[in-house]
Amino acid sequence: MTANGNTGNLRQPRRILITGGAGFIGSNFVHHWCDRYEDDRVVVLDALTYAGNRANLAALEERENFRFVRGNICDRALIDAILLEEQIDTVAHFAAESHVDRSILGPDAFVQTNVIGTFTLLEAFRNHYPTLADAGKDGVFLHVSTDEVYGSLGADDPAFSEITPYAPNSPYSASKAGSDHLARAYYHTYNLPTIITNCSNNYGPYHFPEKLIPLMCINILLGKPLPVYGDGQNIRDWLYVRDHCSALDTVIHKGKPGETYNVGGNNEVKNIDLVNMLCQLMDELAPDLPVRPSEKLITFVKDRPGHDRRYAIDATKIKTELGWMPSVTVEEGLRQTVQWFLTHESWWKPLLSEEYQAYYQKVYAH
Repeated sequence: MTANGNTGNLRQPRRILITGGAGFIGSNFVHHWCDRYEDDRVVVLDALTYAGNRANLAALEERENFRFVRGNICDRALIDAILLEEQIDTVAHFAAESHVDRSILGPDAFVQTNVIGTFTLLEAFRNHYPTLADAGKDGVFLHVSTDEVYGSLGADDPAFSEITPYAPNSPYSASKAGSDHLARAYYHTYNLPTIITNCSNNYGPYHFPEKLIPLMCINILLGKPLPVYGDGQNIRDWLYVRDHCSALDTVIHKGKPGETYNVGGNNEVKNIDLVNMLCQLMDELAPDLPVRPSEKLITFVKDRPGHDRRYAIDATKIKTELGWMPSVTVEEGLRQTVQWFLTHESWWKPLLSEEYQAYYQKVYAH
């Protein structure tokens, strides 16, 4: 078994704990890791809140080296037990409350999970880490974060780099900024081998319907309005989730403890242009749509409070130091994503629960 990008080098199996591994990015990463490193022990910890879905991992449940634990990252006793029992040497920390709209409606859960939960994991790993050193093993604590901690860019501003000052503008991004600072502090104070990644907007399979791309795909299939905030001119850098997973794999194997790496897709797109691209793909690929052309469903709605205007990632550091680059264009990635949602109705339909419908009405009713 060899490391990603190092096909000629021998690699020792890892024992990895993946928090939030039943969520969107986390479950894609679990599949990525299990497909590539069959000798590794993979333990997934997930609280299975509304955005966690154990069905995302169904194909892996019978694997001998795979274990799923339902639990909360704020449960220190549980974390301690997992680290000890499983002799974990690598933590990939995805677990987080992650939707800006929900953070505006209820910020307390974001502070609890993203700040207190990350603190709990770091403390538990700090307590566990000496046992790895005693056994002659290296450890890694990968903290997966977001470009939203950097705030908002103007039209002509340079893209976010690893030295961009933090300026979060929502309860979500503020809570992620707090967790980033904790991960950094634990390296500098305790010499814990933490690495931080800040990524741009992800999209792809297993994406919960509240986020922009899956929301548009599903609403087109249902003939429902396509709500676009404000004037639709907000710009995001879109990163296909499987590219993100390969970047994180590279960071775990090649990254330097104490460092931060920005991960972007080199795909800056205005929201309204993205929605139009999705409409065109759905018109092309989906039979029997309730409304054609799909763009007739586009509906502009009142902008969200504190809506950041533009995000863009400068991923020069991870390219030059670790040799990683995205491989999927936004056109290719969107086509693959639309095709996935068209063939996985049995996955997304059960997620449109009463709770989800109530949330949807609360956000978009105006």
